[in-house]
Amino acid sequence: MYFIFYTFFYFLSLLPLRVLYIISDILYAIVFYVIKYRQDVVLKNLRQAFPEKSETERRLIAKRFYKNFVDSIMESLKLFSTGEKFIKKHCTGNYAVLDRFYAENKSCQMHVAHHFNWEWLNRVISINMKQQLVGVYMPLSNQVFEKIVYQLRTKFGSVLLPATNMKNSFVEWRNKLHCLILVADQNPGNPENAYWLNFFNKPTPFVKGPERAARNKACPVVLALTKKIKRGYYYTDFSLLSEDVSKMEEGELTKKYVEAITQSIVAQPEMWLWSHRRWKWNWKPEYGEIIN
Repeated sequence: MYFIFYTFFYFLSLLPLRVLYIISDILYAIVFYVIKYRQDVVLKNLRQAFPEKSETERRLIAKRFYKNFVDSIMESLKLFSTGEKFIKKHCTGNYAVLDRFYAENKSCQMHVAHHFNWEWLNRVISINMKQQLVGVYMPLSNQVFEKIVYQLRTKFGSVLLPATNMKNSFVEWRNKLHCLILVADQNPGNPENAYWLNFFNKPTPFVKGPERAARNKACPVVLALTKKIKRGYYYTDFSLLSEDVSKMEEGELTKKYVEAITQSIVAQPEMWLWSHRRWKWNWKPEYGEIIN
């Protein structure tokens, strides 16, 4: 079954990107107007984030989000058959801060968010970054697609560690030069073990893991934020969040991260993943103070 699916995806990826975008336009119409995939969640999230906008404006953002969402799937398919030249052409960025840490022989963390297209971002970072990219991922329950996605993400040298066994898997990298990439806008499974911050007009929990990991390692943290230049072209800005997280107040790193991604989302709201339930938890006093 694996070879059947992989072969199908590979031959589909051989289509020119412009053809894949035609397919994407058709799929977008089906997903948005027919299936209406998680449309209630998307619109509810947009009402929470942008109460000042009209319903027409929010629906327009939703439409653009779904176009990016489907585009990202078709773009990810392209990765089955493309090489370095293609991805470097379509994804650019400023790697100066990462190059500095490499020159200083410092390991670091990179915090990212669910901005499109994170699959291309993973690929281009693994190509351009001089230190070893180590990512954390959640294994898929379907073994066929788990193998396909794993191969796709590690094709150019990225190392993936399962989130289900992160502590043990990371041991061998503690004393090796690396950059640990973490998606820091995840919704925590336990709201009692989270940093609570105001995020788009509502107290919102953020996972503690990324900040705690950086604090324990006393390492620098880089923020990667991607913006869309035009269809199929992205630019990622790598900026420094902290030289040494261990010297910061508890929760301060997460606060800086939230402030930065908020600005990025406001600038290009259609680029963020609105289909997940970001505000499913309500704050309670027993969860601790809200970081302001």
